[in-house]
Amino acid sequence: MENQNDSVVYSGAVIEFVAVAREVCSFMEQVDGFEKPVFIDKTRKILPLLYYKSVMLPATEAVYEDGPEKFVSEQEWQVIHDSVLGKLGRHNDYPEVMDPVMRDTDDSVGGSIAENLADIYQDLKDFVMVYRMGTVELMNDALWECMQHFDQDWGQKLLNCLRALHNLLHGQEDLSDDDNEDSPENGTTENTNDWIFSKRQRLWNEGEDNLSGPDNTET
Repeated sequence: MENQNDSVVYSGAVIEFVAVAREVCSFMEQVDGFEKPVFIDKTRKILPLLYYKSVMLPATEAVYEDGPEKFVSEQEWQVIHDSVLGKLGRHNDYPEVMDPVMRDTDDSVGGSIAENLADIYQDLKDFVMVYRMGTVELMNDALWECMQHFDQDWGQKLLNCLRALHNLLHGQEDLSDDDNEDSPENGTTENTNDWIFSKRQRLWNEGEDNLSGPDNTET
């Protein structure tokens, strides 16, 4: 079992996935540093790469009955959510009718780019933090759980976000600043990204302030 897990967690596909996952997390923690059109453009470019690396992962099975340790707190999830929401403002929400029960009715199911990206961030960050521990069985289980969540939850959220972002860039939307730019409540939110993430950034992401691509990312 140990040799099998070694071959999985240190395989090329997994290492490339880790690099992209780290890149996505770093990018999401720097949302405030981008103008709205730039943020939308970068996000719609990195999401397809994440999806591709996810579907290329080798199959594995969990070793332990208990799930791997969690690192992203509710407060940290909220910071990511609010940063994206503050950046997108009125462009955050999009119509969604994926629910087959709702699809043929007059009602629409609304989606939130900020909520979807925060959920994706949470799973990726939890996975990367466990992977860095270097214990093969824990790395394996973190990978297995992340892929279960991809299949059942955030894979679809990623695709929904990508469609919404594509429509923003190539539709008739005016992406200029609006009253919602700085805050969900049309006010100014305190930028808590620095004090929330500074300690963790020093632990696992030091020196990766910019998007650099998988080949340049240390695992």
